[in-house]
Amino acid sequence: MWSAIAIVAMPILLQQTLAACVGLVDKLLAGNLPAATVKPALDGLGIGTFVGWFIMIAMTGLGVGAQAIIARAMGSGDRRESHTALGQSMMLAFVWGIAVGVLMWISARPLAALASLSPEATHWCVVYVRTIAVVMPFCGVMTVGAMALHGAGEATKPFLIAVLVNIVNTVVSWLASGVNISVHGHVIENPSGLDPAVWGVFGISLGTAASYCVGALATIWILTRGVKDLRLERAGMRLDWHMTRRIVRVGVPNFFEGLVMWTVQLGVMLFIGMADRLHGGEGGVIGAHMITVQWEAFSFLPGFAMGTAAGAVAGQYLGARNPRLARRTIWACTFVGMAIMVSVGVVFMTAGTFLTSMISSEPVHLDLVPKTLFICGIVQVFFALAMVVRNGLRGVGDTVWLLAITVFSCCLIRLPLAYVFGVVLDMGLPGIWIALSIELSIRGLLFLARFVWGGWDRLKV
Repeated sequence: MWSAIAIVAMPILLQQTLAACVGLVDKLLAGNLPAATVKPALDGLGIGTFVGWFIMIAMTGLGVGAQAIIARAMGSGDRRESHTALGQSMMLAFVWGIAVGVLMWISARPLAALASLSPEATHWCVVYVRTIAVVMPFCGVMTVGAMALHGAGEATKPFLIAVLVNIVNTVVSWLASGVNISVHGHVIENPSGLDPAVWGVFGISLGTAASYCVGALATIWILTRGVKDLRLERAGMRLDWHMTRRIVRVGVPNFFEGLVMWTVQLGVMLFIGMADRLHGGEGGVIGAHMITVQWEAFSFLPGFAMGTAAGAVAGQYLGARNPRLARRTIWACTFVGMAIMVSVGVVFMTAGTFLTSMISSEPVHLDLVPKTLFICGIVQVFFALAMVVRNGLRGVGDTVWLLAITVFSCCLIRLPLAYVFGVVLDMGLPGIWIALSIELSIRGLLFLARFVWGGWDRLKV
């Protein structure tokens, strides 16, 4: 069991860390734009990051269905079913990517208005979101393909794709933005000669878009060559309504779970804007929130990786009709995830100013981000439950219960608490983060209760 977990989890852990680096590079470059552009650019990219979260929700909702079915099929030795599930999920991913891209293009400006962004920040938000919207079909293929590989127990190749994606994103974003990078007194000159005040945000988004395209092509190449008896074949891509319904039946609750979290977080962004206006509305608070989220990802993503590994390995054990080992796998991954996330939380609590200054030297960011990092660092053990147990249950197909827990916790606890702490009590962004931390801790305990006492190991997918 432990060897299976290690084989799957370690590459996923590295892959997810690299995924966080894509966003970190974008914000690092934006933080090095000309002084007059930094604050509106980071605010605009903040909403862009929020839209990026919706992208992952939309794509993983589909990918979860493919991952769960492929894991069960591989565990039972049914090669034909795994090939069919892969082919149908790839076709669905491309079509779904088109729909998500259209929605992103339309919603970019209304989201900026809802967050009360300044006109300049709104401009950069629209530039960033619409550039990435064009390549959403490629993002869908890359994301769903990686989850299909995880379901087959293959994690090394998605990690190598993530390395390639990061290289492309870093190089193209840096050259196309014209930004000179300065970190703690060390300056790296940009050789492109482009004006960062004009090309900066567009260049950053261009790098992200290019990396999605390269990642999708690499994913298709690997899947058509075949991995662990899993292969993308033309026959498997012919429309199969039965398999499509199975993928959708497992994936739709996961999508709506993510959509609920995203919609509630949209309300939280509205509260952040309200709290900012109560203190003069000088801007930068959305950017501070997103800088915190960016660093927080380095604790969440290891938890996500352990949860993904738990779901993949446990799903194969369930396919082999061994629920005892499936349960032990999720417990083991939970304890490892706790240890990693608590360790990262200590860094958040002790090095908040240093981490903030790596991205921005704006006074508003240096004031707020260390406080919010400290708050989220305190409760990392509960965050680990919310991440690892949830993703473990998600990977074995227990998506309906996860949806019910998330709707209850986000709508009845998260949203009211964020408004009370941030606006009513006038605690601003730190107050909102206290509310978010309380709610996520409660949600983690609810997921744990479902895992300990629920009937997830008897589900059919």
